[in-house]
Amino acid sequence: MKIATIGRGNIGGGLGRLWRAAGHDVQEIGRDGGDASDAEVILVAVPSGAIAEALGQVSGIDGKTTIDATNAFAGRNEQFESLAHEVKSIVGGPTAKAFNLNFAVLYDEIAKQRVRPSQFFATDDEARGVTEQLIRDVGFDPLYVGGLEQARALEDHLSVWFSAVQAGLGQSFYRYAPPGEL
Repeated sequence: MKIATIGRGNIGGGLGRLWRAAGHDVQEIGRDGGDASDAEVILVAVPSGAIAEALGQVSGIDGKTTIDATNAFAGRNEQFESLAHEVKSIVGGPTAKAFNLNFAVLYDEIAKQRVRPSQFFATDDEARGVTEQLIRDVGFDPLYVGGLEQARALEDHLSVWFSAVQAGLGQSFYRYAPPGEL
């Protein structure tokens, strides 16, 4: 699959590296922008306050399947239901929310886990299959939480998880599974 990451920092660069290792063709686009016309999927991994600016620097994104990995650390545009909805308003294609609830510094540890860590995601139906595949390809177990209307819940869940991290859990993975699967 051809993927363009908008943002090549810890998340965009880290996922790009893992997707390349899984056999995907990945183009990383940074602050100077670029052309994503060849991409089948776009990953948005930029500070939340820079979504419109970052996507405005990239051509060839209209109508593409997009995965939003942003969090509201740099604020949010409250005229949108979620950051993912803001991304969708710009790109216009099927959109998913994923990869916002993990520590990029732990990407090299994913494959070493006894059981695949979970990866929450919310998505438009048209982006579900691609999102699940790309989650699996980096070593996570996809955990579907519903349609894109659940994106804000994933963004807001970060505060609960970070409370546990700060209370002593530290940087960590999460795993949700039905009884008998662990």
